[in-house]
Amino acid sequence: MRHRTLLAAAAAALLIAPAAAGAAGAKTAVFAGGCFWSVEKFFEARAGVVSAVSGYAGGTSRNPTYENHEGHMEVVRVTYDPAKVSYAELVDHFFRNIDPTDPNGQICDKGPAYRTAVFVSTPEERRIAEQAKSRVAGELKAKVATQVRNAAPFWMAEGYHQDFAKKNPAQYERYRIGCGRDPWLRKIWGAR
Repeated sequence: MRHRTLLAAAAAALLIAPAAAGAAGAKTAVFAGGCFWSVEKFFEARAGVVSAVSGYAGGTSRNPTYENHEGHMEVVRVTYDPAKVSYAELVDHFFRNIDPTDPNGQICDKGPAYRTAVFVSTPEERRIAEQAKSRVAGELKAKVATQVRNAAPFWMAEGYHQDFAKKNPAQYERYRIGCGRDPWLRKIWGAR
């Protein structure tokens, strides 16, 4: 029995441990930006990002699943090479790919699981995230609903959610177009 308990604890630790570095000195950052399929896709396209993994964070329950993640937000853990992209650049990239003014979710996905947040691990990350939030509020001349939260355990989402846009491009495009993601972001941020 004790052996099974230790194995379960080790498995859980793997779920919440930072991603293995793809490059020497790689770092991680966690963002909640609505549907994790879209967040994963826009981070994977960013130069300097080693990987983007969909998951859950911010709640109190252990081992959340897509069917049962009440209290958690859909998040993406980004592993990046700080020699190629800075944390500040990632935070700016994040804000430019969401509607930071919506307190109830993102575009067509509404509810607590789809709210936006930057999860910070250090005082320096908090300073960068808060400064970016202030800049965005000034630029948009609107209150920014995106939270800056302390880092929380990361729970990896089910395999079928990982790289969803790559593995299911037609289904993802139907979701993205049906949701109206691109026109909505153009309305917020203008042409890109």
